[in-house]
Amino acid sequence: MKFDIELDDSEARRALAALAAGAGNLRPLLGELGELMVESTKQRFQSSTGPDGLKWKENSQVTKERAAGAFSNRRPGARASRVANKKPLIGESKALSTTINYRATDDTLEWGSPMEYAATQQFGANKGAFGKTRRNSPIPWGDIPARPYLGVSAEDEVTVRDRFNRYLKSTLR
Repeated sequence: MKFDIELDDSEARRALAALAAGAGNLRPLLGELGELMVESTKQRFQSSTGPDGLKWKENSQVTKERAAGAFSNRRPGARASRVANKKPLIGESKALSTTINYRATDDTLEWGSPMEYAATQQFGANKGAFGKTRRNSPIPWGDIPARPYLGVSAEDEVTVRDRFNRYLKSTLR
């Protein structure tokens, strides 16, 4: 016995073509994800935690004293108490936490800070890792622990997956 089965796959082909066409231009999705990652990164500065959920190491006593002016001719005054209680990676100017931005292309998403010291804060550095000053002092003057602020947290992963699925579903319509 022989059976002939005809299958009309035109609708499936149209759906796959729409999916391929929509997925070919990921820039709108990556721009949306860029905004989300910038906000997620900025929130880490408030909670002093890395994308892995671990708390950043506190500022060392030397860092607090140096920032308060203990090693200069300046009088510490009210600034000393502000500095003593400040969160890691948030200095007087808050430059690192306020310069987080992103760049999305058709197929990539990058986010970070253009600040010169951003990588040192992310990965840490040993005392003297960058050489010496003209006065023969080490750069940096002490060990700087890694305080990762860039990355994708578990919560971010869920959000990215949801947005990506939603985006792909919208290309099928």
